[in-house]
Amino acid sequence: MTDSYKIILDEKELPEAWYNVLPDLPEPLAPPLNPATGQPVTPDDLKPIFPESLIMQEVSQDTWIEIPSEIRDIYKIWRPSPLVRARRLEKALGTPARLYYKNEGVSPPGSHKPNTAVAQAYYNKKAGVNKLTTETGAGQWGSALSFACKLFDMHCTVYMVKISYEQKPYRKVLMHLWDGEVYPSPTDRTNAGRAILEQNPDSMGSLGIAISEAVEDAATHDDTNYALGSVLNHVLLHQTVIGLETRKQLELAEDKADIIVGCVGGGSNFGGMILPYVKDKTSGKNIEIIAIEPKSCPTLTKGLYEYDFGDTAGMTPLMLMYTLGHTFEPPGIHAGGLRYHGDAPILCNLVKNGVVSPRAYTQNPVFEAAVLFARTEGVIPAPETSHAIKGLVDEALKCKETGEEKAIVCCFSGHGHFDLSAYDDYLEGRLQDYEYPEDKIQEALKDLPKFPTGL
Repeated sequence: MTDSYKIILDEKELPEAWYNVLPDLPEPLAPPLNPATGQPVTPDDLKPIFPESLIMQEVSQDTWIEIPSEIRDIYKIWRPSPLVRARRLEKALGTPARLYYKNEGVSPPGSHKPNTAVAQAYYNKKAGVNKLTTETGAGQWGSALSFACKLFDMHCTVYMVKISYEQKPYRKVLMHLWDGEVYPSPTDRTNAGRAILEQNPDSMGSLGIAISEAVEDAATHDDTNYALGSVLNHVLLHQTVIGLETRKQLELAEDKADIIVGCVGGGSNFGGMILPYVKDKTSGKNIEIIAIEPKSCPTLTKGLYEYDFGDTAGMTPLMLMYTLGHTFEPPGIHAGGLRYHGDAPILCNLVKNGVVSPRAYTQNPVFEAAVLFARTEGVIPAPETSHAIKGLVDEALKCKETGEEKAIVCCFSGHGHFDLSAYDDYLEGRLQDYEYPEDKIQEALKDLPKFPTGL
């Protein structure tokens, strides 16, 4: 094995195509449904908010989709990102396991999100669209889309979940630096926002609510399209540069992944890391793929596999996914990017078919692992990423017990430089664990739309 800490690829080794997992799923992906008819959504249904190029990527059965040179040139600002051997963490844990983390925090906005933000801005600009609307949880996606829109001379409007808007003011500043327009959601700018505020004037917001506002904004303005930071097929497609690079880097290290761990909110960073490994798993190779989510928003571990709306107001198509119900409004934990009621249909398909194993943690053990990581590796993880770090640590400790020398790879989805108030809460003992009550989950699930899944 190489003695290197960082395994670096040359810019010439940047992937030339995204990997499309749809043809390789263990069972075909169920189509999104039009809520008005119950019939599969057609491309025409999506044209009011998406350019045709992204709609075609959403349903493509081509295994490889070429990355345009204009996008690859921008990727080169930070890609290929480093794969780092966490040797100091290995020593601190006393584990025989080899620990790696793929550092997506090196991008200008500090996370994996620009991998798709740049692509979505490019395809919209090429289609003649100059304005994009979107939602954001912790602000990583809003920052990334503001960054991408600035590169293509486009306007960006962001609806940021209100609790995160208040907890993470520097994400808002970052969006403003790139000329993004940011509003705390729910707002009084949209019918969806006004309806939520009428029901609950003190609403802390949710990703579902913010999506409703952004979709409504785009749908009611002819010059505006909508961009989504996670969940949809084309988003996970763009993120596969993470896993494709990781495979090459592990080959350089003369190693291979035995376990892959990542955090999951909607599924974009996790999907980007693990999708290039799906065929390995389904063809019988011994590889474990673990998805980590918060117990305060336990979509994969406690949700139902049903058709549901992707947003709170019921404006999106219905998607077959694990869901806590589109009316679910999670508590204001610091991992704002993981507070989503559903998950990417691709990821849910893989969980249902046993390719991916879900796991949930409360936030104090997650921050304990993050502090250990920061004090050994020197890098501060975002609260979302810290869930993946907790999974990495737990798997390393299992190897310590068994003596197994496994290679455990973690997707380090973003840094925590704008989340220091969360770390301050943890270090001062103010951080409270929260496990969402079962009765509240069941209450939200009662509002699922009545469409048969055949499951």
